[in-house]
Amino acid sequence: MTLAGKTAIITGSNSGIGLGVAEELARAGADVVLNSFTDRAEDHALAADLGKRHGVKARYIKADMSRGDECRALIAAAGTCDILVNNAGIQHVEPIETFPPEKWDQIIAINMTSAFHTIAAALPGMRARKWGRVVNIASAHGLRASPFKSAYVAAKHGLVGLTKTAGLETAGQGITCNAICPGYVLTPLVEAQIPDQMKVHNMDRETVIREVMLDRQPSRQFATVEQIGGTVVWLCSASADQVTATTISVDGGWTAQ
Repeated sequence: MTLAGKTAIITGSNSGIGLGVAEELARAGADVVLNSFTDRAEDHALAADLGKRHGVKARYIKADMSRGDECRALIAAAGTCDILVNNAGIQHVEPIETFPPEKWDQIIAINMTSAFHTIAAALPGMRARKWGRVVNIASAHGLRASPFKSAYVAAKHGLVGLTKTAGLETAGQGITCNAICPGYVLTPLVEAQIPDQMKVHNMDRETVIREVMLDRQPSRQFATVEQIGGTVVWLCSASADQVTATTISVDGGWTAQ
């Protein structure tokens, strides 16, 4: 399939899943807008390289996804948003009673509230063009819970609920809204969790990966960013025109248990 002529905005996309999604969308012919909260030369170089390799337009726009005004400004600055991938996310692992309130607020803002703002800003243009795709990168934790991840689990559950509502509000208008719920994907975000999990469970790195992180993932394999990106591309295809307001798990069987 080709997404030539479409513009995709991917939040939190200068590394990890977001960058993998941008890579696959660009490979499919879409122009892409990368985003994060930094504004470094390497961020812009990353976009330039992506565009050159795939023969598409690619640029980087700085926006802090913890701020609603900047979320909406990102959509405005892009000019066009045919495909919106809400991927920005952070994590903190700690028991509820000692969980820092400022971390709770930050995780809820970045992992969930940012998607409300970007969707609200993108929908008018999608409706005017009678075509649009919203893909929210949720998590297996949007469908299941784990201890010590109260804010993350709450945010991802909320993102799944927002996905359903947005899908219902746009049904029949050429716009779809879906959530992808990955299990563990070996990204910088997951890498950052490993030391915390080692501390909580008093295990070495390999043991915590095998017995804690992948214990719930029957395949015992990490999903890849390419697989997540490929799922996004499929959701943008005509084959997925009637797939909306739902979740797609890419979790090695985790949520089937």
